[in-house]
Amino acid sequence: MEHLDANVDLRRHEGHQQSRTRQSESMAPPAAEDATIQSQGSHRVVRQPRHLILLQPTMTTSGLEVSVHECPRTMMRELVHVFPNTLKKDCNVLAVVTNQRASVDLAQFGEEADKEKDRLLENFVKWAHEVAEALTAAGHWADFIDPCSGLPMLALNSNKVYSEVDGVEVLLRYNCLSAGMCKILIHPEWGAAVYPASLFTTAPSDLVLDIVSKGFVQH
Repeated sequence: MEHLDANVDLRRHEGHQQSRTRQSESMAPPAAEDATIQSQGSHRVVRQPRHLILLQPTMTTSGLEVSVHECPRTMMRELVHVFPNTLKKDCNVLAVVTNQRASVDLAQFGEEADKEKDRLLENFVKWAHEVAEALTAAGHWADFIDPCSGLPMLALNSNKVYSEVDGVEVLLRYNCLSAGMCKILIHPEWGAAVYPASLFTTAPSDLVLDIVSKGFVQH
């Protein structure tokens, strides 16, 4: 965990301010093969993606809403640049998308929002490290994104930024708002008080579902 903590500190030194501008530098808009897009004023709503959702958003005891998806072709064209030494366009990759409910509106600027982002980042890194460790122990590749920088946490040689906002827009069809040069994710229940972060793996779906389901809230 010391290695991961060092990575977090290194990436965080760039600050959350860079993440606001990098949201607009992200993945290209999803192509028609993966989604139908409608424009509604400043809203950009993605509907009916053709990729397979293996697990609908489910809450964990760690406070993360988790869903599992097959990565569509449009996303794979971006991910091969985010993870250049690992992925090829024909790889079968699963995206494990997490969202956390924030105590404040994260579209706002200020010390309170930055502290909340730091707290949510640390919670995600702890969870993602445990999941990635379990997947790699089973012989499969896994890595996760540092939402602060948009860069992989484990593959330090990458310089291609991944946008969590665009990823959630494509995979979960959540709405986004345009705010100047930034895009703001709007959760259907939490609004802009949401912190998205993702993990990617080449592990088989049954193993991924088994690992992430161990932390589900029991009803």
